[in-house]
Amino acid sequence: MNKLYAVLVLVIISSSVMAQTPNSQDSAWIRDNYQKIEQYITMRDSVRLFTSIYLPKDKTEKHPILMTRTPYSCAPYGADKWRAFWDTHWKYYMREGYIIVLQDVRGRWMSEGVFEDVRPFRKNKQATHEIDEASDTYDAIDWLVKNLPDNNGRVGVFGISYPGFYSTMAAASGHPALKAVSPQAPVTDWFMGDDFHHNGALALMDGFMFYAGGFGHPRPLPTTQAPVNKLTIPRNDNYASFLEIGPLRNFMKMTGDSIKFWKDLYAHPDYDAFWKERDARTAMFSIQPAMLTVGGLYDAEDCFGAWNLYKSIETQSPATNSKLVMGPWYHGQWARGDGSSLGNLQFGAKTSEWYQNTIEIPFFQYHLKGKGNLDNLPEATVFFTGENSWKQLDHWPPQQTNLTPLYLHPKGELDWLPVFGKIAPTEYTSDPNKPVPYAADIHFARTREYMTDDQRFASRRPDVVSFVTPELDSTLTLAGPVIADLMVSMSGTDADFVVKLIDVYPDDAANGMGGYQQLVRGEIMRGKYRKSFEVPVPFKPNKPDRVKFELPDIAHSFLPGHRLMIQIQSSWFPLMDRNPQQFMNIYEAKEEDFKAATIRIHHDGQQDSKLLLPVVRGTLPNR
Repeated sequence: MNKLYAVLVLVIISSSVMAQTPNSQDSAWIRDNYQKIEQYITMRDSVRLFTSIYLPKDKTEKHPILMTRTPYSCAPYGADKWRAFWDTHWKYYMREGYIIVLQDVRGRWMSEGVFEDVRPFRKNKQATHEIDEASDTYDAIDWLVKNLPDNNGRVGVFGISYPGFYSTMAAASGHPALKAVSPQAPVTDWFMGDDFHHNGALALMDGFMFYAGGFGHPRPLPTTQAPVNKLTIPRNDNYASFLEIGPLRNFMKMTGDSIKFWKDLYAHPDYDAFWKERDARTAMFSIQPAMLTVGGLYDAEDCFGAWNLYKSIETQSPATNSKLVMGPWYHGQWARGDGSSLGNLQFGAKTSEWYQNTIEIPFFQYHLKGKGNLDNLPEATVFFTGENSWKQLDHWPPQQTNLTPLYLHPKGELDWLPVFGKIAPTEYTSDPNKPVPYAADIHFARTREYMTDDQRFASRRPDVVSFVTPELDSTLTLAGPVIADLMVSMSGTDADFVVKLIDVYPDDAANGMGGYQQLVRGEIMRGKYRKSFEVPVPFKPNKPDRVKFELPDIAHSFLPGHRLMIQIQSSWFPLMDRNPQQFMNIYEAKEEDFKAATIRIHHDGQQDSKLLLPVVRGTLPNR
């Protein structure tokens, strides 16, 4: 996963400040104008959290506090050892005089206590021993504003990925000094759509490599040393390696009893109370600070979290000053690089720099320093790929959006009109022992570019079925969630359904993109959860049944001359774990349980299959 790298970067200051500070001067300037202190801050239950604080020496004004809480370490440790802010975007915050605070969360690195993954939010905390990440944030902020010299009493919190989760919990802390929070690619729900699961299917490659590869190893005592990864996994071909390891029970044998959360995954295969209480959205009521939720359209880890955290705030805390930004980015790309491209896609602008200068810095400057104004910051700022332009919207999804059915027809066709009459279904054979790869090439680890990859490699497989429109004669803009509504049958008792929405370029497209089948959005649904994520149910062999699920939101324009394609398959490996295609607890499946099955997609007058697309009627305002 990219989380360990994501924590090393945050964001940014304005281009006018950048112009004043050549890189060659940054290191000396920061050391001359800041001092570092290390402090244990005591929580209400007497557990102490290790905190690195970088204080400006300037006494001419009061300074705001900008904090990140992280499970990834606030290293380097030692008052004489400095994080290399001069090599990151953090230096621009320091030029503006922010007090920078980094804190190891409870149970990680140098902090005391016991670490718990996505620790559940406790709404009604009574005794002092009842803690959560919101209370830890409250206690930390309370100490900072009462003890740091020359602070202005205003605090902001932000972070990317797992630190995005801690930012969400900070927003729920209720501390009056907390004025602005920006959860970025926030871990939100680890069963429904972020990181470890998508609609009940296990994100095998990311989950295993992240936890078994180091993060999940126990840390019994405070330490400055990273865990040693003793797990040996062949890295020359992740598809072959993960297939050779075999069923999930074999992955558990490799990790043994030492990795707690990996064991929790196996102990909670369905959407039970364990997962529900770890949904960060349960904390999003009566949120007081201003919120700026940020995410990437092509975030392979927490795309779900950004969209759905924002929506939960809108629904559950409607009085909150809440804004959304979604750009054409991979996980954390808005905080590193210029955001002008991803994989084979070119966006025609430095989208990350534009976001940093136009949105994030003004957001914190206004709320923490009282500088500038946010009159031009709309409710939602979203980049629409395809046409490559930012849209400023007063609502997400846009009010001009209507869910419109696009029907699957025989012979691989798509049409806005339904099928009439009785017609044979489209079928394919899904063999979990020869699963469909998630990407075309040989890889050592999961790529971030697969979110925009050319899908022609999948179109050529007999276990992938494709449906495509004629060439479009006008622009088709989609904005919002896509709903897959399939009528299926199968020879087995369970199967996965991967639905991919694809933009097919004209054969004469420029820059080598002729015929490119760009993945716009793909998502998986574990079939046994089609009626309930809490109580899975088997399919009856060869009996049609409906599988309906939501894909994460998209913001994309299909241009004239392009075609819209839908691909359906039943494996996506090793991105997702394999379904044995028999109804069972997949964590207990054996080698012999994985069986080939015939999958049928029905598309006739009585049993239609379709996608409900968020079609924009009219035009949307550009920035």
